[in-house]
This record gives sequence, C-alpha cells and structure tokens, in this order.
Amino acid sequence: MTVVDRLKYLRVVLVLAGLACLALYPLMLSWPSGWAWHVGHSDYPMMIVGIYATLGVFLLLAARDPLANLSLIWFAVWSSAVHGAIMAVQAVTQPEQMGHLAGDVPALFIVAVALAILTPRSKGAARRRKHSRV
Repeated sequence: MTVVDRLKYLRVVLVLAGLACLALYPLMLSWPSGWAWHVGHSDYPMMIVGIYATLGVFLLLAARDPLANLSLIWFAVWSSAVHGAIMAVQAVTQPEQMGHLAGDVPALFIVAVALAILTPRSKGAARRRKHSRV
C-alpha cells in the first residue's frame, strides 16, 4: 500500500472514529450493557462522554490533514489501547461487566489498531515517501 493510499484510508478511519466518539452517549442509552458502566445516576459517565465528544470533534478535524495532527492521532491510538486494556481487565474480573467485551472494549482496540497501522511515524518520512511515489 502506498503512502497516498494509507493517508486516504487514514482520513476515512479518522472520520469513522470521530463519529463513533460522538455517538458514545446514544450508545450508552441504547446498549448500556456494552457501553455504560453505571446503573442509575452518576456524574462520571457524562465526564467521559464530554472527553470523547471533544476527541471526536478533533479527530474529524484531523481528517482534513492527518500529517499536521500526528500527535493527536497517536494520542488516540495509545489512549484507546490503554483504555481498552483496563476495561477488558475490569470486564473479565467483574462478571456483571462482561457485556463490555462485546461493546466498547473491541471498539477501542479496533480504533487503536486501525489508526496505528495507517498513521505515518513522522511527517518528514511520510512527505518524502509521498512525493517520491507520486
């Protein structure tokens, strides 16, 4: 796959990941066993929704020029991987949370892996390869 192709697919994944982040609240309401960690009222889930909504907006903006937003993209990769790992352990050790292994846990790992595979390791290397193959 050429760098141009990778950047094209990266833009698509950034848009899809951004939209998924913005869809967190509706997912929590419609599929709580896979996406919500609290039953009843808690302020904590809304803080997470706010953080992910913000990340979603910035991922959508990053899709315009991924090479100018590598730090944000790598933050999304690593924070998704860490968040998914912590949640996986919690779901396995707390039987009432097992539904998350079919909901937000795989979603976090899919986003992390897709972005990691498609994201260039540096702006300079990506630009050099992009121009040498075009």
